Amino acid sequence: MTLIPVDDDPIAYPPRYAGLPVPLPLPFALKPVSSADSGVDHLPDGRTRYWIRHDVVRGVTPAMLAWWFANLEGTITYAGRHYNRYRFWHPGDHVHASYASRRPDGRIGPGASIRLVEVLGRNPAHVVDTTTHIERLDEGGYVHNPAFHGVKRLARMEYGFAPGPGGTYYENCLIIGGSGPLTGLLSPLITRFAFTPDKGQAWLRHNIEEVGMFENFLPRLYHEETGRTA
Repeated sequence: MTLIPVDDDPIAYPPRYAGLPVPLPLPFALKPVSSADSGVDHLPDGRTRYWIRHDVVRGVTPAMLAWWFANLEGTITYAGRHYNRYRFWHPGDHVHASYASRRPDGRIGPGASIRLVEVLGRNPAHVVDTTTHIERLDEGGYVHNPAFHGVKRLARMEYGFAPGPGGTYYENCLIIGGSGPLTGLLSPLITRFAFTPDKGQAWLRHNIEEVGMFENFLPRLYHEETGRTA
């Protein structure tokens, strides 16, 4: 598949993490870690799996979630003010999102990639600054593969969506380490230096908080931009 690069400008590609913006002044309480089931598994091949089964995401459908991950760029209006929609999704930790490449038809889906910058728990030791490559994006789930310092196949994010009573059952996991004969050798170094257990716990909290935020804005934003409702 031939990919179409997004224009390389200061808005789409900011410099590597240089500072954390002031949190957005939003009135929403973030969901606590206790609102979800979560844990850590150490896989036989040396990889580490951080997993979450979220509380039902109320008022949100799988169609809304698939649309959201294909429309991370742009703004959202709340209480008469305009906000960057990626930062609105997690008003404390998120810094930047832009599509680094698109499919030949200009859409976002398998084969496209996203540039993401965030600081888990606003801790400078837990910076995420990566380009991640989309493998799957539909109403059943979302799979993408973040690169570590430009090296692929060292991390994997898997999301699953299913309709539930009044909302969506949402599960996801982050798998750290390589599974191939060469990348597998790097797994101990990644967990020791690049993605430590402390950073993994910060990711669990961050993800529970951002998924909980969907209830506060996604149904309205989806309706405004698509004309569709749940």
